[in-house]
Amino acid sequence: MEKVLGKFSPVIYALLRIVAGLMFAQHGAQKLFGVLGGEVRPLASLLGVAGVIELVGGLLIAMGLYAGVAAFIASGEMAVAYFRAHAARGLFPIENGGELAVIYCFLFLYIASMGSGVWSIDAVRKKRNK
Repeated sequence: MEKVLGKFSPVIYALLRIVAGLMFAQHGAQKLFGVLGGEVRPLASLLGVAGVIELVGGLLIAMGLYAGVAAFIASGEMAVAYFRAHAARGLFPIENGGELAVIYCFLFLYIASMGSGVWSIDAVRKKRNK
């Protein structure tokens, strides 16, 4: 399978980055605007700041604009979210409801290490500066 899909890995990575960023941004929209089944949180609260990181960071990751930096910040936010909201309820993420925070944390850490890649504003900017 690696031989078949390997040649598409830059595009598959771009799709992963775009989808993950857009999904993450939806969590921020829930907190900031009360849409998609969410509830508006005060901007000057911990959940309000989380909403800003999720919305802005998710959109930056999806667009591929400073995606590495945005993903690193988002990864840290998800680590904090896991330990503040989930870890006390049980040892394993599956029993404490923290599996989404854990997967986002490590996914964004990976994106932070890989950067924006193809199909990104950063790639366009890099090409223009040559």
